[in-house]
Amino acid sequence: MTLPTLFRRRAWCALAASALICPSWVMAETAAYPQRPVRLVVPFAAGGSTDIVARLFAQGLQEQLGQTVYVENKAGAGGMIGAETVAHATPDGLTLGLGSISTLAVNPVVLNTARVQPLRDFKMVLPLASIPSVFSMVPGMGVKDFAQFVAQAREAGDSWTVGSSGVGSIGHVILEALNAELGLQLRHIPFKGMGPVVQSVLAGQTQVLSDQYPSSAPHIQAGRLQPFAVAAQQRLADLPQVPTLKELGYPQLNELAITWFGLVVPAGTPDAIVQRLNQAANAALQQPQLQAQLARQGVTPMGGSGADLERMVQQTAAHVQQLVQSRGISDAQ
Repeated sequence: MTLPTLFRRRAWCALAASALICPSWVMAETAAYPQRPVRLVVPFAAGGSTDIVARLFAQGLQEQLGQTVYVENKAGAGGMIGAETVAHATPDGLTLGLGSISTLAVNPVVLNTARVQPLRDFKMVLPLASIPSVFSMVPGMGVKDFAQFVAQAREAGDSWTVGSSGVGSIGHVILEALNAELGLQLRHIPFKGMGPVVQSVLAGQTQVLSDQYPSSAPHIQAGRLQPFAVAAQQRLADLPQVPTLKELGYPQLNELAITWFGLVVPAGTPDAIVQRLNQAANAALQQPQLQAQLARQGVTPMGGSGADLERMVQQTAAHVQQLVQSRGISDAQ
């Protein structure tokens, strides 16, 4: 299609809209979506749990759409760079965003510099998955259980550090919640994603790791990390000896540290494309192969509607707002 033809068609569609008439080519092009490869933007570096989930989901989604779905990592600023990439993309359904609890519900509350407001700048497609978190240290630190962690962390004062994927990320908020609930002084070190955070602990640059289970699992299984607590609805099958934070008497911290992800698109994306994506994503999440792949990573597939994801965003943001006010979390930390 030539550009003049395209402009004429767009003009005609705009004129016809007042009469609720739109040429058949518009409906045909929407029905044929997607006609080109689809980009799935991940707002964190490769190697973390967000990236792991995105790549597994992209494989399942492309089978449903019949078109290539490729992952593009846009890390930095606690997820804001990736969020802005999606918000400013052409709303044609060819750019999707893997929204995390950080980018959808934490950054907009914590960061004064946040330029993306998820409920304004995105259309919500559906909740994708939830992931348990695990708290660990390298074996050389001598921490084998939660009681030892608390005792040694209190003795260490502010000399122990915890990395996160950036200021205003869920990892940052979890750290502040840990300090508040346990009476600790752990210091926050921001990185560009959880992959680098894990490597920093393994290299001895930071001491305590708060991470989603998928990216920590290989290191735990290899004996490079010693877990002392998990945030999950129940003990993980792979770590039956490690108690949940709820069991240990911290139910609110347990709930906060269970990470979730959702699929979003730019706000102007046509509803017909959003509906097509919702149907394809739900179908992908129901495929036994994808479910088995996610289960091996400790990930629980979710699915549902855009309204479901919107409610999750609102509820989590309200919880984070309370914590921000009580702990004085700001951009300066």
